[in-house]
Formats: sequence, C-alpha cells, structure tokens
Amino acid sequence: MKDLLLLTPPFTQLNTPYPATAYLKGFLNTKNVSAFQMDLGIEVILELFSEKTFRELFEIAFENDSIQSENCERIYALKEAYLQPLDEVVRFLQGKNQTLARQICTDDFLPRASRFDQLDDMDWAFGSMGMQDKAKHLATLYLEDLSDFIIECIDDNFGFSRYAERLGQSANSFDELYEKLQQKPTFIDDLTLQILEKNIKTIQPKLVCFSVPFPGNLYSAFRCAQFMKAKYPTIKMAMGGGFPNTELRSVSDTRVFEFFDFITLDDGELPIELLENAVCNPTSEKPLFKRTLLLEDGKVIYKNDTERADYKQSDLGTPDYSDLLLDDYVSVIEIANPMHSLWSDGRWNKLTMAHGCYWGKCTFCDISLDYVKIYEPIAAKLLVDRMEELIAQTGENGFHFVDEAAPPALMKALALEIIKRKLTATWWTNIRFEKNFTKDLCVLLKASGCIAISGGLEVASDRLLKLIDKGVTVAQVAQVTRNLTEANIMVHSYLMYGYPSQTAQETVDSLEMVRQLFELGIIQSGFWHQFALTAHSPVGLNPSEYGITPNYKNITFANNDVDFRDHTGIDHSKFSIGLKKSLFNFMHGIGFELSLQEWFGFKIPKTQIDSNFIENCLTIVPNFSIKPTAKIIWLGVMPLVAEQVKTKRGITRHQLVMTFHSPTETFQLNIEKEIGDWLLETLAQLTPTNEKQLTFSSLKQSFETQFDDFELFWFSKPIEVLKAHGLLVL
Repeated sequence: MKDLLLLTPPFTQLNTPYPATAYLKGFLNTKNVSAFQMDLGIEVILELFSEKTFRELFEIAFENDSIQSENCERIYALKEAYLQPLDEVVRFLQGKNQTLARQICTDDFLPRASRFDQLDDMDWAFGSMGMQDKAKHLATLYLEDLSDFIIECIDDNFGFSRYAERLGQSANSFDELYEKLQQKPTFIDDLTLQILEKNIKTIQPKLVCFSVPFPGNLYSAFRCAQFMKAKYPTIKMAMGGGFPNTELRSVSDTRVFEFFDFITLDDGELPIELLENAVCNPTSEKPLFKRTLLLEDGKVIYKNDTERADYKQSDLGTPDYSDLLLDDYVSVIEIANPMHSLWSDGRWNKLTMAHGCYWGKCTFCDISLDYVKIYEPIAAKLLVDRMEELIAQTGENGFHFVDEAAPPALMKALALEIIKRKLTATWWTNIRFEKNFTKDLCVLLKASGCIAISGGLEVASDRLLKLIDKGVTVAQVAQVTRNLTEANIMVHSYLMYGYPSQTAQETVDSLEMVRQLFELGIIQSGFWHQFALTAHSPVGLNPSEYGITPNYKNITFANNDVDFRDHTGIDHSKFSIGLKKSLFNFMHGIGFELSLQEWFGFKIPKTQIDSNFIENCLTIVPNFSIKPTAKIIWLGVMPLVAEQVKTKRGITRHQLVMTFHSPTETFQLNIEKEIGDWLLETLAQLTPTNEKQLTFSSLKQSFETQFDDFELFWFSKPIEVLKAHGLLVL
C-alpha cells in the first residue's frame, strides 16, 4: 500500500522503461516519500502478445468479419503456426531462453507474412555466427506481422510504442479526444484497465501521477484517469511530462479537468512534492503549488504560489527503477543496422549529464521553455556515483544519457572519471557535431565505454545551418563523424527537410551530402523528419523573419505544432518517400551508385554538390595549436623496459628499449636512456588514475628542465607512435 502511484500509460518503448517515473521516485526517496511506480505499457504488451489473448483476438476478428486484406487472411489461415511459438518467442526477446535462437533462424520455424517481404540479406547483416541478433530480427518481424493483424482487424489505433497517437497530435481542440473517450472502451482499453485496476487494488494510492511524454501516451492516460474517476472517485489524478510541458501550457478547456485534478509543467520534482503534501498529508494551511494547472471556480487556473525554488540537479538523487518489471522488457531489432537497433534492443539505464542545452540557439527548437533554456550540468564524480548505484540496483551497466545535447567538456570529465574508477560501462548519448570533438577526445570517450553518438546534421546545407544557428558547418560535421567512426563509435544523424525557405535544390543537395557521408562510412544510421513549426521555438515566435505565415487556430487544448505556409510555395512532403527510401538503402550499405533521381517518382533537380565534396572536407587539416592548459593523458599500460648499449665510431650510447603491449598489438620504442628515463617517469604521471592530470605547459616545463627543444621531441617519431596508441591531448 502506497499513497503515491507514478504511472506511465501505454505505450513507450518495448525494451526499456521510459525514465521519468524512475527519476521522480529517486527524488522522492531523498524526501522519505514512499511511492510505487509502474509502466502500464509493457504489462499490456505482454498480455496482448500472449497465446491466450491472441487466440481470443483471432476469434473476434473472424466473428466481426474484419479480415479484409490478403495479408491478414494469410495470418489468420496460419493462426496456429503464429500462436504455438508466441509465448516462447516473447520469452526469447526478454532474454530468457536464448537457445531458441537456433530454431528461429531456421527457415520454417516462424510463419511469415508481409513484414518478411523486404527481409534483409541475413548473411550480410549478421554473418554466419550472429545468431542471437538474427533471431531477434526475425522474431521482431513475426511480432510486427501480428501487430499488422491487430491494426487491420481489431484496433487501428495500435502501435508498439504508441496508442491513438493521432488524437494527441496537433489537437488544438479537446473535442475529438473527448468524443473518443465517450465511446465504448476498445479491446486494448479493456486489457489496460483490467491490469490497472489490479494494481490499484493492491497499491491503494491517494494520488496517481501520470507521466505523459508523447502524443502516443495521451489517449491512454485520459482513458485510465476516466476509469479511476468513475470507480475510485477519492483518488486524485495529476498529469505531467513532455506532452503537457510543451502542448498544454495554455489549456483552457475545463472538460480536461473532468479527468485530471492537476497538470504540472516543466521539472516535476517540486510540483509533485507539493502535490503529495496537499493530497496525502493535508493540513489546515492553504496548499501551495509550483507550476500547476487546476480547476478553480469553474475556470482553469495556473498556480505558482510557492516561493520555493526548483531543486538543483545535484540534489535530485539517483533514479530508482524498483517496482518496474526490468526482466520482462522485450528487445527487438526492426532493421538490420547496429546503430539503429540501440533504441529498441537492450535495457538501458537512463541518466542525464546536464539539464537543458548548453548551446540553446537552434531556431527550430523549443529554446524558450525551461527544459531547454535552463542549463545546469552535473559534476562528473556525482554522475559516476549514480552510475555505480544504478549498476548495483539493476544489474545492468548500459547507460543512455538522454541529454538535449551533451556538453563535450562534461563528456571528457565523465570519461576520465569512469576510466579512473575502472568501471566497466557501455554508454551513448546525443551531441552537437561541434569542433571540440577532436580525434583524441573521441578515443577517450571510446575507452570509457562510449559506443554510439546521435546528433543533428539537420539540413546538410551551410546556408540553412547558419539560418538554424546550429553553430556547425557540413565540413565540420564530416570531420567530427570521421573522428567518432575512427574511434569505433557509431554515429546516428537526425536529418531535416522542409525548413523555412529551403528550396528543392537544397533538399536534393542535402541528400547528396548524406549519400556521401554514408558511402564513406562515417555515418551509420539516420532518420529524416519534416520540419515542424512549434509555438515555443524562435521560428514560431518570430515567423516573419523566416519567410513563413502561420495558420493560428482557436486553441483550447494542445498548443505546440502550428500549421504554416512557406513563402517558397514548395510542398516539401512530396520528398518524404524518396528521402526515407534512399536512407533505408544507405543504412544497409547499398544504392550509392544510383542517381538521386531513382529514389523519386517525380522530376528533381540535379545535385550541384561535387561528388567528392565530403571526401575533400576530410582532407582539410584543422588549424590546431595545443593550448597550454590542455590535459595530456596516457591510456596505455607501462612498458617492459630493457637497456641496450651501442658503440659506434668509439662512442658508446645507452638506449632504452620499451616494449608496449596494447589489447590488440605490441610495439617497441628505442629512446636515448636519459630521455627514456624521463619519459617513463612522466608516463606514470599521465595515467587517468592520477588525481591531477599534467597540462601541456607543465609537461613542456618538466622536459626543458633537463633537455632542449621540447617541440622537436613532441613531434619526434617515438612520440608520434605513442600518440597513435593512447597518448592524448585533451
């Protein structure tokens, strides 16, 4: 029994919990507030994709005569072949019976419908021994076949990571969603509400806080709240999260509060602490609120009457994943691309390096809102403390840092702290492709466990990147992605088309840039999205400066996405299929030789980009002078040393033969003994385990107390060899 329930409604990710409730539970622990959390989505998915439930779905579809397409006729005809392995396939995707992979990889174990029509070249994608991943991919296609059956025959609102998403997208009026909620609950609604009620009876909360990150969670949140209001009227309901933070800031429709008593905005810690006090521990004093919308005297009122400031990031505690069914999440591989699979494969502990964005200038982004605008980094030592706590708590050492854009200086400090503590971790995050991601920094990040980076190339046009105020150029992006790739860090790029004033020529040229980046192997994954005008972005706040005319509507519910007319008059949506089709092929390493025209069903202009443009960008030598304050780090191990005496023309010379062993190779350096002795002593001081790292200026000063011409030494062959094997300038 807990007074407070933190709930994520269906659906988010299959493979890992959305982290908001874990963040909040971790904070509430610091206040000695006991809360229970649940991810309703994964519980519904597991019940839905069970042999027992799906047998019922097949019967319903047949009775309702809703099987129309040849694809669903095939699935229904093979229903026993689909049902028989279903429970075991789900268990396999949960990591519970890995030997099933050998069965799944045979040609006739799983039935196949339309999702298998575009099956990847299995040998190219997985080789002869990549059996676990190959089986995950095949099992994913099998579940997607069943998902297609649900969408056509049972409920067209279904999606693995979203439900009734359309009702939450650009819903300026509450009318359509409200009308849907007056209708009879769907089969999936009934399943959801049964699981919810079972938990409500066990937990008996006084306050239920819904985290609604996306439009695809919104309908289910309202349906669950509606159910509880009707059956458990004493329970108070609150909603927070990404969707209300961006979309419901100006909600005025009082019908919303038939379902929810409170809607909180922006950082949720202090608002929930105050709500918990008001609902679960009421006193005679008037309750105070932080950034909370509620109904008062028949009107929607914004309450922000507490004088208390939000908590600092260092005071929020470590996320707490207890209560969540961590062993039951389902890892899937939708397409055979290692980088792309990170979002759906494996269970990741979620952390944030810094609140907000250190750049905070991109004109398409909601930089006027606190979640982006207020930048507050967390100290590297505290971050690694939290990593160690989460590893102990969850048994998982994989981390996804969910930053708007992780700052390179903090990433460097984090990497050094991980290495210093000899912590084995696997992590990835989102960045800006800025010049500070040097070759040496990327090597350091990889050494600490960084396996992948995502970042926004956006429009791949220097004119438009400047208009966006991204602070990067295409050449710079190419150099950074090359640095990351050469350090064995995978790269995913967010790509945009249809930015205000973008011409058809610029869209085609952007695609050519992307083609070259993939062909050179310095980007491994990407995703195109069409520019969306948001009310809180610089473009949305100052549309005339960007050559667009917004189509504002009477807004009483959600206010973020805004329809607009671009003065170019171009219908950018017509490029969508060609851009996504070409990218899909590029991610599979094919189609580079095709003309760009091949991807489109209409005439496009010829690209004006030189076919070697990106390659030429990579030959540009950066104007790089070492700052005196740059840290010098040695990632390698200390060498085995032997002394060698050589006599030539009557002159005897003493040399040190240093044999270095790295995980993959062995190499030797021959250095004069005096300099070699200095180098050995210095290398020991350059390891990350030292409390204080030497700077370039202190290294130079130390050398010149005994020898001459440090520059000649620094660029000598032995030092160049060490630079190639872990001697880093940071």
